[in-house]
Amino acid sequence: MATLFLCGDVMTGRGIDQVLPHPSDPRLHERYVRSAREYVELAERENGPLPKPLAWDYVWGDALEVLDRVRPDARIANLETAVTTSGAAWPDKGIHYRMHPDNVPCLAAARLDCCVLANNHVLDWGREGLAETLDALARAGIRTAGAGADAERAAAPAEIALPRGARVLVFAFATESSGVPPSWAAGPGRSGVNWLPDLSAPRVDAIAREVARHRRKGDLAVASIHWGGNWGYAIGRAEREFAHALVERAGIDVVHGHSSHHPKALEVHADRPILYGCGDFLNDYEGIAGYEEFQPDLCAMYFATLDDASGRLERLEVVPMRIRRFRVEHAPGPQARALAATLDRESRRLGTRLEARSDGSMRAAWKEKVA
Repeated sequence: MATLFLCGDVMTGRGIDQVLPHPSDPRLHERYVRSAREYVELAERENGPLPKPLAWDYVWGDALEVLDRVRPDARIANLETAVTTSGAAWPDKGIHYRMHPDNVPCLAAARLDCCVLANNHVLDWGREGLAETLDALARAGIRTAGAGADAERAAAPAEIALPRGARVLVFAFATESSGVPPSWAAGPGRSGVNWLPDLSAPRVDAIAREVARHRRKGDLAVASIHWGGNWGYAIGRAEREFAHALVERAGIDVVHGHSSHHPKALEVHADRPILYGCGDFLNDYEGIAGYEEFQPDLCAMYFATLDDASGRLERLEVVPMRIRRFRVEHAPGPQARALAATLDRESRRLGTRLEARSDGSMRAAWKEKVA
């Protein structure tokens, strides 16, 4: 068996970067906010003073205890910030996230194995910023997927070793529906992200060839996809058909979706987990009003346990958490139950149930497993 930890968007830039030991230049190019320090002030007005500077492990909070208890074989997150000192903000873009490279120990504190970079913020500070991001993470021993110095390296999977010689291969993709422009696509001799121009059958076939080219016997394959808008629970027909095809025809064992600011439905298809939207896992949005109906302060830890011989899903657990004071902590009982009810409601529409457990976590049940 192999257990994978997956989470959604981890954003350690902007306000969070400002209270880490090595803050970046706080100047922003946003329409209404001109300094990243304003996001710190908003959060402190909402929930009280922050212990500045933050310890490297502070932001992970209670998530570290959960990770130590579960002891997953691979830890995979979507890193939604550039890691750079570049001042070359991408033009005509409303939001630019940046964390200083000297703050990378913050990411290392969670012992992340792979940071997915195929998203709509990794080139916020240009191709120079992307190059520095790749270098900073590599020096910290953190693998990356979904972005690179050219198309071939952006498409190459991150390789995470498993016991007994097998690997987890993380293939990562970005779509225009999540705000990633075509100009960010990597090409021959041009850095960028592994960009998906569409969710067509030929695209599935191309991914299938790439998976087959890298895969060895016993390997597990993850497709990490940045797709869709920030808000709303609807799963598009094209997204669902594409996810099913990745499982059925491309040999993908886990579909790891992200971009939505809140957790969305999950599905188990052909005994493979599909997480359509893992939601934000860490951000600096405290004190910003709006979208309360989506409970945007709630987040989730996903643990998928797979048979490492067949890739079959044996167990899928979701641990409800919340973001407070720039830190991930256990969601209080009422909030944990509210998230469980929401995810169960949305997932039932796709044939998967989420059963609340006495410890506050949720466990997936699906027809193949029930049978």
